[in-house]
Amino acid sequence: MDQDKKNIIKSEIIYQEGLRFIAVSNSNHAIVLDSKKEVGGFESANSPMELLSIALIGCTAMDVISILKKMRENVTDFRIFFEGIRADEHPRVFTHIKLIYQFKGKDLKYENLEKAVKLSYEKYCSVSNMLKKAVNIEYEIKMINE
Repeated sequence: MDQDKKNIIKSEIIYQEGLRFIAVSNSNHAIVLDSKKEVGGFESANSPMELLSIALIGCTAMDVISILKKMRENVTDFRIFFEGIRADEHPRVFTHIKLIYQFKGKDLKYENLEKAVKLSYEKYCSVSNMLKKAVNIEYEIKMINE
């Protein structure tokens, strides 16, 4: 693995108890992972699949807001809602993902919102570009002009 060091992410996970772990990556910020009580966890933190959903919406949210700032769109409230359907049997992967982008602002132009979401989905968001190779991801845009 002879890669430029800036392109390498190294992470570590440390067992605590039950199914609770602490993970640390390059940024040196810790995050706790856990699972449901019924499988031996304490339900004290997000599960790995929940974190995957957060990684996806976090990645695309950063792209979209960055693009819209360059377009000088006046977004006053922005949310992304994730809806993921998982397989019933193991491995319980996501079989379908829907993202709902909700924008609120003054004099928003729908075509700019759509362009920003599309650029994130097709080009910039590394998480969605990796996931869409394995699962169908659809999105919807909701706009509320103030």
